[in-house]
Amino acid sequence: MTLRATLHRTLAALATTAALLVTAVPAGAAPAPSPTPDAPAGAAPAADGGFRWAVQPSSKEGPTGRNYFVYDLAPGDRITDYVGISNLGTEPMTFSVYGTDAFTTDDGSFALLPASDKPTDVGSWIKFAQGRYTVQPGQRLDIPFRLTVPANATPGDHAGGVIGALAQIETDAAGQRINVDRRIAARVYLRVAGELNPAVAVESVDLRYDNPLNPVGGGEAVIVYQVRNTGNVRLGGTGTVTLTGPFGWELARTTPGELPELLPGATITVTERITGVLPAMRLTAEVELDPRAGDQRLEPVTRASGVWAPPWVLVGLVLIGVGYLVLRRIRNQQTAAEKTSAAPQLAEKTSAAEAAAKTAPAAEGTPGGTTAATPDADGGAESPEQR
Repeated sequence: MTLRATLHRTLAALATTAALLVTAVPAGAAPAPSPTPDAPAGAAPAADGGFRWAVQPSSKEGPTGRNYFVYDLAPGDRITDYVGISNLGTEPMTFSVYGTDAFTTDDGSFALLPASDKPTDVGSWIKFAQGRYTVQPGQRLDIPFRLTVPANATPGDHAGGVIGALAQIETDAAGQRINVDRRIAARVYLRVAGELNPAVAVESVDLRYDNPLNPVGGGEAVIVYQVRNTGNVRLGGTGTVTLTGPFGWELARTTPGELPELLPGATITVTERITGVLPAMRLTAEVELDPRAGDQRLEPVTRASGVWAPPWVLVGLVLIGVGYLVLRRIRNQQTAAEKTSAAPQLAEKTSAAEAAAKTAPAAEGTPGGTTAATPDADGGAESPEQR
């Protein structure tokens, strides 16, 4: 992005704020300079060289207490209103004065298109008699403009701004001369008559958890969610994040936070941080929006997302315990198997010994346990019975 575009967006965000009051005056009235006693809302900070100015809703007779241009019109309507440009400096200043469109930034800020971007909505419906006006020091110029709502304008809210821009030539850090476009604006809020459809959606929820090794102190949960205005009117409201564990066990809940103004079609990103969250195995973050369209409260909108958060120390202890039981069971099975395989061998040895003892009769005095025959006088053998 160029320096010029960056300055456009930065200064455009200084657009003024306040209440509703519409003053219509005849078209073609000539602007008249008026004294400026004090710096009104929307005054630019002093720039190099003492340039200071302000932009505010006004009338032919001067400021009316408004800080916004707020209108309720129908397609085809046409009105004339005034913007006051005040020179709070000590030299004459020439301003570019024009209308442009507004948008909501990602962080929810109200911003206006850079000067290089052509408006296509309410900014293009605002017309001035000329593009540049010179205001004397200490004076205010009340400049009329015509706002015409197209016949095919869509119902709902249209936002923009009336800008007073001062072009200056400055020298940057490198010594180069650059054109700087400083802008101050008064916001424009226009509601076109027709069917209104206030609606909002939570488009995404991202839950991230910094799981600590020591679960005692807990970890940090970061919830990032996107909110989109899907209707055709400006919305506000509050958002709440609830963090739960298994079986709906509530671990934490954020304080309802105000949502920034959401223009139709705008999307913002919201980040919530919750510390000291215990690792409960499974964490679920539920976002609940309570949207409002002016004073009208809409139905709550919810969306949830989850992430695994195992307590690693406890899981480690469980795994060690399970591992010990498994090893013990394996050892017991091995011991039982060894005993089972050794039992038949022992029984076989015992049976062999018993069989040998039964088949071999015991005898004394002869080797091997046998009885020898003694020969008689006739040369025959004498048996033990003949003796």
